[in-house]
Amino acid sequence: MFEDVKAIYKNDPAVRNIEFLLYPGLHAIVVHRYITHPLHFIGIPFIPRLISQLMRFFTGIEIHPGAQIRKGLFIDHGMGVVIGETAEIGKNCVMYQNVSLGGTGKHKGKRHPTIGDNVLIGAGATLLGPIRIGNNVKIGAETFIIDRNVPDNCTVVGAPGRIVKLNGKKVNTKLKKNKKGD
Repeated sequence: MFEDVKAIYKNDPAVRNIEFLLYPGLHAIVVHRYITHPLHFIGIPFIPRLISQLMRFFTGIEIHPGAQIRKGLFIDHGMGVVIGETAEIGKNCVMYQNVSLGGTGKHKGKRHPTIGDNVLIGAGATLLGPIRIGNNVKIGAETFIIDRNVPDNCTVVGAPGRIVKLNGKKVNTKLKKNKKGD
């Protein structure tokens, strides 16, 4: 939990003293990390989903109990954030309001995105399918990515998402469609 609190102070210049206790993103992550995910992991049915739905009601943030979240996630504002069951989120990531890490409905097994370390996902971004977002990636607000992987060290914007910066250099590159098995 210490890393999650540290992420609030690192990413939000408006936080003062113990205001971090009021952040709905922290509430949702703590309940997920220490209650719903462990219950889901040991195979308890229904109760973890019930608790996650209650947290959705109270915070506006829906995190499926099966999602894997590493330390340091900062969800700013949070309202409308959806994190699907097979989503994986790396260390030190930032997510703004109305972000969806969802499925397309056409995949079985791994259905949701895998997010690398140090990734920033802008407000209203939609990432769908079993895609991989590399490390040190910035995804712009309202960006839409479906069934396409994103390489490390880049900035992606638009609908559909396009790489506009790669390894510090301006580019204008389409994302490549995932091959079966990627």
